[in-house]
Amino acid sequence: MNYNGNQFFDLSEIYSRGITGKGITAAVLDTGIYSHRDFMIPVCRICYFRDFVNGKREPYDDNGHGTHVSGIIASAGRRSDGRLIGIAPEASIMALKVLDRDGRGQVRTMVRAIDWILKHYKDRDIRIVNISVGMPVENQENPQKDLLVQKVEELWNHGLVVVVAAGNEGPGQYTVTSPGVSRKVITVGALEQGAVYHGRFVRGIHYSCCGPVPGTCGCKADIVAPATFVLSCDHHENAYKRRSGTSMAAPVVTGVIALLLSAQPWLTNLDVKMRLMETGIDCGVPKNRQGWGAINPAGLFYGR
Repeated sequence: MNYNGNQFFDLSEIYSRGITGKGITAAVLDTGIYSHRDFMIPVCRICYFRDFVNGKREPYDDNGHGTHVSGIIASAGRRSDGRLIGIAPEASIMALKVLDRDGRGQVRTMVRAIDWILKHYKDRDIRIVNISVGMPVENQENPQKDLLVQKVEELWNHGLVVVVAAGNEGPGQYTVTSPGVSRKVITVGALEQGAVYHGRFVRGIHYSCCGPVPGTCGCKADIVAPATFVLSCDHHENAYKRRSGTSMAAPVVTGVIALLLSAQPWLTNLDVKMRLMETGIDCGVPKNRQGWGAINPAGLFYGR
């Protein structure tokens, strides 16, 4: 892979216009980040690291999940000679470690990280927050009262684009995790078996969480994206690894949004959400499995 395309879809027309995510910072709340060569060359694009779990100062990832997610967004592909680039290969990553070495986390740790973003997003120039983390919905009767939902909606209300994973406990109804049940944020599910995307049949397994949201008739996920056997950066020896899950789908969407905002920085988070809604590709599966459909980069940029 190189700047003429990637493993998800053909972005060559977008890249040919010099649109590569430059100038856009995405905060990634996850297991941390490994200083993979793909983030360090030609310039370091890990613009900040903060550890809310162990309090360490230097970037690290003792699980690999956060490095994989960040690579999907912004790998420059130098370790692979440009064959394995991320969606937005010149975007910057702000890695906030909120999950431990087992990929587990606590709501209070997530809240601390979100509060930090709310305090610093202007001086750190954060435009997007990626949360490939799902927690059980605590209030089944009214999920909007969940603390984590309320905190991500604070981010949204401050103008940040918030992209979250739907979760992997599907395909039953009412299975979307928190904070993906939020009415405001962009919740991303996985393209799965039976879906037709860009003229081809997508094979996979049924794991993506589905709506509606408990206590409401609201449809979630909002949009779906490639998520199965995704190859991205690993957390040791500048390696690569394949992973599957809505955790991988969310950064695909984050990366595309980073491209969009780098080209049209005046867009608001609501503008971005409306673009996704208007341009999604119908995959021919029930709405509670696909929301507005599959992400369509060409539609976002060129209306097709």
